[in-house]
Amino acid sequence: MIFPADRSWFFHRVDGRRHLGLVDPEPGSFLDLGEASDLDLLATDALSAEKLPALMKQCRELEGDPVFDVPVARPPKILCLGKNYAAHAAEFGSAVPEEPIFFTKLIGSLLPHQQTVLLPHWVNTRIDHELELGIVLGFEDPRSAGRKYVSESEALDLVAGFTIINDVTARSMQGEDRGKQQPWLRCKSFDTFCPIGPWVVPRDSLPGFNDLEICLEVNGQLRQKSRTSLMVVDVAAAISYLSRHTCLQCGDVIATGTPEGVGPIEDGDIMTARIEGIGELKNPVAREKAPA
Repeated sequence: MIFPADRSWFFHRVDGRRHLGLVDPEPGSFLDLGEASDLDLLATDALSAEKLPALMKQCRELEGDPVFDVPVARPPKILCLGKNYAAHAAEFGSAVPEEPIFFTKLIGSLLPHQQTVLLPHWVNTRIDHELELGIVLGFEDPRSAGRKYVSESEALDLVAGFTIINDVTARSMQGEDRGKQQPWLRCKSFDTFCPIGPWVVPRDSLPGFNDLEICLEVNGQLRQKSRTSLMVVDVAAAISYLSRHTCLQCGDVIATGTPEGVGPIEDGDIMTARIEGIGELKNPVAREKAPA
């Protein structure tokens, strides 16, 4: 397992209950803090790089690897940027859009590290992987109205940390919907189509987030490799732009777009997504069994 560059946080399952966990990368150990609310912790800034060391003193060390859960159980929104790498737009014969494209994925698509992406039994056309840098927002009271019209200079104050996202996409279905001038929701939002995690690296622990190497392998073969510096719209600009269209809330998750090299996945594949300084998100792929 590839550990993050600095102390990071995650959620995991213990006897069916959701517990907060912390990663100590130096000895390569996992710690458990017990049951906790992700939104309450994000709203109080308790998961910042500055406060994690104090939290670690309250933890017990886990024996063995945790059973990972998603970093945010029910984010208010999952917002995704499209065509945010010029080379990815070009591989589909498109130009970079004049202004950012964004869409949503349904919450039911979220999937933890090591859990299985299920290809719908009735979809026999192409389904692709899409590696992306993920952002988790954390600020203010989670029950507040949130933030709108955020400037680029203020945008990073809304970032709790960074994670890895695999924006699995029913590619042929997306093309059909685009041809009918329909939204991308169904092709992006099948259950399990948003692997995320395994943990969140606090923003201040990853100062170079605008220039990280990102890569994805399928069955050990490299498919995608790029750097976040090649994003058309960077993290701050993306947050500012999204805040003009929707009220950003504590716990929102943002996927910042995928680089070139997307490709099909099949039953039996294993996807391994890596981002420098964050770690490794791994998910097997299986064909869903048709109902009896």
